[in-house]
Amino acid sequence: MPNLTLADLGAEIEANVRAALREDIGSGDITAQLIPAERLAHATVITRESAVICGTAWVDTVFRQLDPRVAVHWEVADGDRVAANQALFHLEGPARALLSGERAALNFLQTLSAVATRCRHLADLVEGTGVKLLDTRKTLPGLRLAQKYAVTQGGCHNHRIGLYDAFLIKENHIAACGGIAQTISAAHGIAPGKPVEIEVESLDELREALEAGADIVMLDELSLEDMRTAVALNAGRAKLEASGGINESTLRTIAETGVDYISIGSLTKDVKAIDLSMRLSL
Repeated sequence: MPNLTLADLGAEIEANVRAALREDIGSGDITAQLIPAERLAHATVITRESAVICGTAWVDTVFRQLDPRVAVHWEVADGDRVAANQALFHLEGPARALLSGERAALNFLQTLSAVATRCRHLADLVEGTGVKLLDTRKTLPGLRLAQKYAVTQGGCHNHRIGLYDAFLIKENHIAACGGIAQTISAAHGIAPGKPVEIEVESLDELREALEAGADIVMLDELSLEDMRTAVALNAGRAKLEASGGINESTLRTIAETGVDYISIGSLTKDVKAIDLSMRLSL
C-alpha cells in the first residue's frame, strides 16, 4: 500500500483542526478576552527533548483558522531530527489568537512528533536489512490519517488505511468462510485488484495460502526457524509479513530472517507525547 503524503491530507487536516478548536474553544476563549483585542505579541515554541518533528501543517492550519493575521515562521520541517531546547517555530500576530491556538497546535505537534520519533528509533534498529516496518489500525480515533502520515516521517511505512482498501483475512474470517483457499478466492471475487493478505499460524497454512494466490501472508507468531523456512518456501511468490509479540529486543533478528514486512502496533499505539513549550513576549 502506498504511503500517505501531505497532498493526500488537505481536507483531513482542515477537519482535524476544526474539531480540535471546537473542542477546546467552544463558544469562545474567555481567558483570552482579558487581553486587549488589538494587542500584538511574539512567541517561540521549543522542544524540551530530542525528537523527530511531525505536524507542521496542522500547526499552520490552527493559526490560519483562528486568525489569518498570525504569521508562523518554521525553523524545522517534518522529518527533521531536533535536539532538546531547540526552537521549532516562531509566531507573531494578535496575542489572543496566539494564546487561544497554543494548546491545539501543540497537541497536534507533540502527538505526531511522538509517532515520528518512535518510528525513527525502530527504523534505525533494522537499517540495512531491507525490511519495511508497517503501522496498524491501532490509532487514536479521528487521527488515523494524521498518525499514519507521522509514521512515514519517521522512516516507517503504511499498512492498509482501514477496512476498505485491502483485505486482511484472519482466523475468524477463515473459519466463517470455510477455509484458506475458499476465503482467498472469495476475496479476489469481491474486490478484484485489492491486495489480499491472509494470516497463517503454521507452515502448512502458508503453503495453502501461497497455492491459493495470496498477495501477502502474515506470519503470526511463528518461531524464527519457521520464519526462515517460510522465506525459503515462499521464494518470492508473495510478500511475507511478520507480526505478533515483536519488540525492540527481537526486531532486528526477525528482520534478518528475510521477511518483507514487520507490522508493529506500538508505532502509533504506545507513544509518549514530546515535551514542548511556548514562550510569549509582547
